[in-house]
Amino acid sequence: LQWSSPPEAIERFKSQEIWFPPPQFYELCRLCNFSSFRELHKFSSDRALEGCERWMPVMLTASDGDIELLPGDELYPENPDYTGEKKIIMSTDKKVEDVMKEGSVFHRIVIKNINNLAVYVNIQAKYKHINPLMINSDCSDYSSRL
Repeated sequence: LQWSSPPEAIERFKSQEIWFPPPQFYELCRLCNFSSFRELHKFSSDRALEGCERWMPVMLTASDGDIELLPGDELYPENPDYTGEKKIIMSTDKKVEDVMKEGSVFHRIVIKNINNLAVYVNIQAKYKHINPLMINSDCSDYSSRL
């Protein structure tokens, strides 16, 4: 075990020293908004009674990667399949870069491969939550429309 700050953990992920799945990458990007545990604790205490939203990522498979769509994203389905029973498959023949260039309302994680993730968010978080910092693990730039 090794203790790391969120930015340190992301740097270790970028250098492929460690790996964590997309939801943890997303949460570490959110934690990067706080420079101390005290700040995080204050934020958490201040918004504790605001409520939460249940959500499940919806995968969009592109020709060269995947995009995990999250609530608020313009491509997120109106009625997502929370249980997996509907077996809904979203896919496109387009490349990830083209899907990103065509979009304008983002709340998504782009997955080019197991070690290449990027978080893109330009929506207002609900319930006084804080959005993750938009961090890309490989420095590709899809931010021209953000």
